[in-house]
Amino acid sequence: MILLQSPSRFLLQILKDRVVRYVAAQPIFLRGPRRYIACGSCEYSRCSGDKGVDIDCHTVEFDDVRYHIQFSMRNPKVMVLSVALPLAPPEAILHDGLPLGAIDAIKAAYGAVVQILDPPKDCFDVTMKINLTKLPTDEEQRNVVLTRIASVREVVLGAPLKLLLRHLASKTVAPNVDKLVALVHRPNESFFLAPQADKVTVVYPMRFQDSIDIVLATSFLQEFVEARRTAALNNAPSCMWSPVPPLELKGVNADALDANAGFVTFGNVYF
Repeated sequence: MILLQSPSRFLLQILKDRVVRYVAAQPIFLRGPRRYIACGSCEYSRCSGDKGVDIDCHTVEFDDVRYHIQFSMRNPKVMVLSVALPLAPPEAILHDGLPLGAIDAIKAAYGAVVQILDPPKDCFDVTMKINLTKLPTDEEQRNVVLTRIASVREVVLGAPLKLLLRHLASKTVAPNVDKLVALVHRPNESFFLAPQADKVTVVYPMRFQDSIDIVLATSFLQEFVEARRTAALNNAPSCMWSPVPPLELKGVNADALDANAGFVTFGNVYF
């Protein structure tokens, strides 16, 4: 699930390291000659001793989200983070190249700490300028904000789902939203939501590459549905598995329904 993804550990470590250096060694960033060393996909420009580091680093998370992290000692108060999202399938809803509600979600999550740069850097979907001077002075609160920034994948990709669920909580339907919403899940893959004022139905096409995984997943999902029917789970949302697309996906492009382990439907998700 998108909303359950943990923050990027690599990104979080870079953020924390940069903040520690900024807070503890800010006056010496511009001193000393520079020398360059290469480390994996990152290029570091390091002053002699422990006097600060230029960063120009590319990394990939979950084989689908790319990050470009940039920091210069010429402007030690700022980091620039660019994010390239998974390749969206044709049925997914995008607004200016981003999922529905993504810009508002970024602003709500980061406030004055982050400024969205328009346009983003080439080959990326969103570029954010992180102002280190706007971070909380309390270390614990600062780490909370940094962890939230490292969870930018969740914030951006999860924005449409959160938007629809907020409207569900208020018994309304989000404006300008189709009866069936396709959200980016993985590259060229999506899952679907059918929002109504009093409930949301969620449908996951299940896809696996390995033949053994397909057999195991199909068996597990069938058992999962059976377990849902026990008395102890009467108040949980209904769960169904089907080898063919459910009625909610009627009219969806056939390519989007190419699922080799069937379809899981969570129906009647109420607030």
